[in-house]
Amino acid sequence: MNPLVAPEAGTTGRAHGTALSVNVNKVALLRNTRHLGIPSVVRASTLCLQAGANGITVHPRPDERHVRASDVHEVAALLKDWPQAEYNIEGNPFHNLMAFIRAVRPQQATFVPDSEGQFTSDHGWDIAADGARLRPLIDECHALGVRVSLFMDPLPEAMTLARGIGADRVELYTEPYAAAHGTPAQATQLARFTAAAAAAQAAGLGVNAGHDLNQANLADFLRAVPGVQEVSIGHALVADALEVGLPETVRAYLRCIRAAQ
Repeated sequence: MNPLVAPEAGTTGRAHGTALSVNVNKVALLRNTRHLGIPSVVRASTLCLQAGANGITVHPRPDERHVRASDVHEVAALLKDWPQAEYNIEGNPFHNLMAFIRAVRPQQATFVPDSEGQFTSDHGWDIAADGARLRPLIDECHALGVRVSLFMDPLPEAMTLARGIGADRVELYTEPYAAAHGTPAQATQLARFTAAAAAAQAAGLGVNAGHDLNQANLADFLRAVPGVQEVSIGHALVADALEVGLPETVRAYLRCIRAAQ
């Protein structure tokens, strides 16, 4: 490990509690509007890690409209210098995700039920409908040494089903909470997520969370939903970074996490 690039072990801000994984898709989206290679996904990932992020998330969709196959491999190479950081590759395992998992073997694969042309992730898995197809792919990930998280709506009754097909974690789809934040519906939404997280933990699942989390709503979510192991944040974090830069933005999100703890 190059000490000029990576911090000393244990300095990424998570002895325990909630980890921050930065999704760099929107960096790639901006880069793809020109043919200059800037902004660099690897450079952005490096800045996030230097500022204390606990991991990097990429979501390589089949149309490569943001993260490309080359980015997946280049970030994997970068993270070899950051053994304390986690690589999370997310996507639909029935499309292009499994090829990346086999080639890169990240610490975590997050299975997301996106259609190929979907604008953004907007719903979780229906385990009753898709569980039989998911199970062998989860088993394959385990054989490769990769943890599997399933992108899920906050439905307590679905958590036992997710565990039953071998999932290690669920990532709770938090857009309904984010949309309700600051409105009278906030408490109702938080109760839904708290119940889902409790059901997941009771079933033996770890709990991640992501989608539309930002500096305004993150701490409130983590206070109400205890035991969240990881949040994956991309769009809002990159938007904030346009104003104050990536390092300061990452530090601000880490402060939100610490405030909740």
